[in-house]
Amino acid sequence: MITIKNKERLIKNGQTTLNQNARALILESLESALNAVHPTRLMRSKLSLKKSVLKANGHVFDLDKFNNVYVIGGGKASGSMAKLLEQILGRYITDGFVVVPQGGNQDTRIVEFCEASHPTPDRIAVEGARHILKIVERAKRDDLIICLISGGGSSLMTLPKDKITINDVREATNAFLKSGATIDEINTVRKHLSNFKGGWVAKKAYPATILNLILSDVVGDPLDVISSGPTVPDTTTFGDAIRIVKKYDLWEKIPRSIRTVLLEGNKGYIPETPKTSDKAFRKVYNVIIGNSRSVCHAICKPLKLAGLNTLLLTSTLEGEARHVGVMLASIAREVSTSGNPTSKPAGVVACGETTVSVTGKGLGGRNQEITLAAAAEIEGLDGVIVASLSTDGVDGPTDAAGAIADGRTRLRAAEIGLNPEDFLSDNDSYHFFSMVDDLIFTGSTGTNITDISIMVIL
Repeated sequence: MITIKNKERLIKNGQTTLNQNARALILESLESALNAVHPTRLMRSKLSLKKSVLKANGHVFDLDKFNNVYVIGGGKASGSMAKLLEQILGRYITDGFVVVPQGGNQDTRIVEFCEASHPTPDRIAVEGARHILKIVERAKRDDLIICLISGGGSSLMTLPKDKITINDVREATNAFLKSGATIDEINTVRKHLSNFKGGWVAKKAYPATILNLILSDVVGDPLDVISSGPTVPDTTTFGDAIRIVKKYDLWEKIPRSIRTVLLEGNKGYIPETPKTSDKAFRKVYNVIIGNSRSVCHAICKPLKLAGLNTLLLTSTLEGEARHVGVMLASIAREVSTSGNPTSKPAGVVACGETTVSVTGKGLGGRNQEITLAAAAEIEGLDGVIVASLSTDGVDGPTDAAGAIADGRTRLRAAEIGLNPEDFLSDNDSYHFFSMVDDLIFTGSTGTNITDISIMVIL
């Protein structure tokens, strides 16, 4: 059961009756949604085993016809997925190995785990990727590999090409995370620095059969972007990767080894990532067990049950976090003052993944930055609340899942001598919300799908 650990305190911080009621609605709805989209629940809705026949969202596999069933994968939710898969398949699993974030180990009998670093990879991530490849490379034509993929896998499963060290990858990753690049762009580069990502695992597993069970954390569910697509064909090229690096003015800032690999790959000296025409993908089957749209519907349900006029803006939210925060809050203000585009009492929901261009020296995450930017737009309004949260419980490099704000947030900040604009310009949303006591804490949730931005207007 996932809970918001400081929920009662966050509700009390509302000060007025309307603010407290609106905060309670938001926080209870977030808890409900997080539990509704936990990977164990989503997997049970997609998988069934009757006798020896495994059905996975329309795909059928008779496990008695396979010599071995291997379980591999990585990501923030892959530990929970592996645990449930063991419960469903039991004795059919021959062996398995999954890479999870630090502190994310699971109690399993067959599938082994290692805990690696996120969002920047470490040597354990390299060891984990190598262990997975050992399993994959011993698989034969009559074996089944079940690959559990969820957000975070790009960092957790890392195997740099020979000329690139893990420290080189770490340096480049840190540069990209501060650049404002989208996850699609970052993973395009990652795939071309790796002997694991971008379809290489499927290439090395062929002719075994692969069933991918995917919890998507990427807007639009592009399979080759989610965890950098280790078992699906890649749609990008070395040339694309070079253009992205240069687009964000990082070419001279990344290690020489990475520039060399990208240039040699673009000239054809290093093999391109496997594409759709490659025979390795003829026996690969993909099942999306949950995505941003799943979260949107899950968060809307409790709002509707509470009697709110519920508006789902989008499940594909993107853009610079602070700009998104202003836009969302302006909608909340419009609802509050004019009854458009829906009337009070209202709940407005948007899910997706924004970006943060880091120019300051502060600490924060994209959800906290959305909420801090939104706070200015709802100042003075009673019963108008904005909150934004990461479903994995970790917003950026912080221990908070997100933050919440109301029309009195800036006033409360001023009373203790804080200027929100200073914190926003320094990308220091974490310390701002820490000092006004409005960070949202869930701890690790065991899932990772999308970010939820929600507004309640009473």
